[in-house]
Amino acid sequence: RSNEYKSYLSSMAQERIRTAGIVGFADLPNQVHRKSVKKGFEFTLMVVGESGLGKSTLVNSLFLTDLYSKRVIFPAKDLIKKTVSIETNCVEIEEKGVRLRLTVVDTPGFGDALNNHKCEESIINYVNNQYEAYLQDESGLNRRNIIDNRVHCCLYFISPYGRGLKPIDIKFMKALHDKVNIVPVIAKADTLTKAEIRNLKIRILDEIEEHSIRIYQFPECDSDEDEDFVEMNKDLKESIPFAVIGSNTFIVKDGTRVIGRQYPWGVVEVEKPEHSDFAKLRNMLIRTHMQDLKEVTRDIHYENFRSQKLSYSTNTSLNESNNGAKASATVDDTDKIIREKDEELKRMQRQIEQLTKQRAMLENLQKP
Repeated sequence: RSNEYKSYLSSMAQERIRTAGIVGFADLPNQVHRKSVKKGFEFTLMVVGESGLGKSTLVNSLFLTDLYSKRVIFPAKDLIKKTVSIETNCVEIEEKGVRLRLTVVDTPGFGDALNNHKCEESIINYVNNQYEAYLQDESGLNRRNIIDNRVHCCLYFISPYGRGLKPIDIKFMKALHDKVNIVPVIAKADTLTKAEIRNLKIRILDEIEEHSIRIYQFPECDSDEDEDFVEMNKDLKESIPFAVIGSNTFIVKDGTRVIGRQYPWGVVEVEKPEHSDFAKLRNMLIRTHMQDLKEVTRDIHYENFRSQKLSYSTNTSLNESNNGAKASATVDDTDKIIREKDEELKRMQRQIEQLTKQRAMLENLQKP
């Protein structure tokens, strides 16, 4: 009867029943929406690439803010032995009542020194430290107000002046692709023609596949998704790596203020799809795939780190217990040896006493 009851419950669970009237749980998404808006959102973006590729300008263009007003540009002589440093800029942005706590992690010094050996180590350590901090907070007593500083996305800037990926690009992405969502970006795309951009994208994707580098994969759309979203998602997939232009300058063109760059031959509009993939990158990061980037970070990268950490802790505990057992066994063996030596000494003492008595008896017999 128990199996029949379980099968009955299973069939009931699979059956979709429409209510005869309005119950009210259709407003559950609205409750989640209100709670989320009240709490606010968190997003951490890391930007990595050589100096002079426009990382700071692009970030300011993406979020229409100035995060690098106090940036100090070092002369070339100071960069010869300069190591990679980590700089974080946190700002709270509000738009139509929705608050976003944005943390931008910059990596000045990456790829600038004469010797770039192990230049990715400080970045890897930073990512792991954020996972470690979150794991500690998650395992603590107060889990309600955990601040999520895990890196949700890494924009990796590729130089437009080469013929594809450099060795440092391959080395960095392979070292970090199982820890964070990597989105490759071709910087300063206004230095290339459309044909050059197309060929460079093909070359970069071929090299990424050749070296088994795992970049961020866009999720597949469900069958009931909106057609416009499906088309947008397909367009974003085909645009990887994004060829972008950054600018903080407003230019008046045909009576309209646009963000762009003024050249002798004309104006390059940052947000115009024909000139740049900037609008696609912004849509992907903010409007369409921010939540998916956070979920992939939580469900895949963080869980991998967490499982490795727990596995290491378990193995360490087992080794310590085994070492303790070996140590206790060694102590038992030592005690056994000591007891045997004590018994042997006592036996020798008894023999000496008997010999002494026999010698005394012989001496007494020999006396007249």
